[in-house]
Amino acid sequence: MAQTTQTYWVFLTDKGTESFDPLAFFDARAVERRVLQGIAFKENDQPVDNQYKSQVNQLSQAYVGESRWFNAIAVDATQEQVQRLKQLPYVRSVKEVTPWQGTLTSSSTMNSMSGAQRILAERQLRVMGGDIFDSLNITGKGVRVAVFDGGFPEVDTHPAFERMRKENRIKATYNFPKEDEFVYKFNSHGLATLSNVAGEVDGFKLGLATDVEVILARSEIGREIRKEEVYWIMALEWADKNGAQIINSSLGYTMPRYNQLDMDGKTSMISRAANTAASKGILVVNSAGNEGTDNWETIGAPADADSVLAVGGVDPVTDAHMGFGSYGPSADGRMKPNVSNYAHATVASKGHGFDQAFGTSFSSPLTAGFAACALQMNPGVKVMDLFEQIEQSGHLYPYYDYAMGYGIPQASYFVDQIGVSSKNYTASFSDNVLEIEVSNVHNIHPKAGQHLTNTQLYFHIADANGKLLKYWVRDVRSGEARRYNLSDFAGQIAEIRIYLNGHYEVLKP
Repeated sequence: MAQTTQTYWVFLTDKGTESFDPLAFFDARAVERRVLQGIAFKENDQPVDNQYKSQVNQLSQAYVGESRWFNAIAVDATQEQVQRLKQLPYVRSVKEVTPWQGTLTSSSTMNSMSGAQRILAERQLRVMGGDIFDSLNITGKGVRVAVFDGGFPEVDTHPAFERMRKENRIKATYNFPKEDEFVYKFNSHGLATLSNVAGEVDGFKLGLATDVEVILARSEIGREIRKEEVYWIMALEWADKNGAQIINSSLGYTMPRYNQLDMDGKTSMISRAANTAASKGILVVNSAGNEGTDNWETIGAPADADSVLAVGGVDPVTDAHMGFGSYGPSADGRMKPNVSNYAHATVASKGHGFDQAFGTSFSSPLTAGFAACALQMNPGVKVMDLFEQIEQSGHLYPYYDYAMGYGIPQASYFVDQIGVSSKNYTASFSDNVLEIEVSNVHNIHPKAGQHLTNTQLYFHIADANGKLLKYWVRDVRSGEARRYNLSDFAGQIAEIRIYLNGHYEVLKP
């Protein structure tokens, strides 16, 4: 047993004595991103010291990877080797990377080249107000997006990326498990997610940001469940170095390493790394997960991180929460997901074709493409300001719940085309009974126009700490009156918040 090899993080005490020139180390776009946002270079931007790395590798079985942000080296080692590593004067600690397999947050595709497929593709963009961005020629031009996934087969030949290739907008690629630059094989999940950021064929779009630059990282391999954490963090730091402004990660990390109480944004290294990326000026967009109907049920890492824009799932049939979509809040009570989007989308598929696919794997890149368009409109915006603007653009904002967040982001918010909503219901609360009477349901949403189903009544009850005790979504009709007995929550309710037809109201007991 003493000779069993495992994967370990070796955390170092300092950065050594090597000189570091950030202007030479980082891509010019990475420097530009920091200058625009007023972000200074820090010690954690400096790479791991090469002498330290060489000595650690000599005392280990094999090198796996490294992190400059955590000042750590990942190695395969035996217990005997670990004891030697701990004796090195510059080693702070050694921690085992326990099994932790990432999940590509999608389900099976349906192979059908039909008119319905084209209709869905049009709708998945129109529901965000994509026609508004199109009318202004907002296509993510000048923005650099990184996509992390399990592979990108046929992206080098697929017609959905023909113009991207001709214009030389694939700026960098790296395969972390293989340690080379070739990513155009392996799991086709990345082909699909990239298409929902930037895919198009003869002007027909699958994603909003058809003029972005992209960098592609393969970080998932499936069999290396002890190393995927290392690969993902390395991909994050690589994306930072190569000038990414937005990252799409349609991945989730849950069992067996963690339980639901660990989804607090601070426990997992992967979530802490994602927050570090935000501190470097990068918007990290991550799928909330597909565990809504499983025992796990809640969001996974790194969607739990407070600076990660976690994206839940919406059913295009109902424009309400998709049943399999993971729920919030985070373990420490923060609202998650932040926004939501269609979790059933038309995507590019192998064989130079197109499929329909299910999962928050696709709601995330649809939102990342939206974010690229918003960033094109305001290139100097600070990352967390952009984060908040996307939340505020949600069609339900300021209403929220733990299934939809603030709803589907809307382009109208960024061009000041939000209409005025009128109250078309009455609501009262007394003796633990909530009464709502709808006078008129109309089909014009102040943010989304006619592109979203607008006959849904949302309401929730919150305690004094702001935590939602329960929330409801109900289809309603004009002239309908409903009564809700809330006596089960007597004495706990601090606020009742109601949303219908773009109008938001707060009742207090």
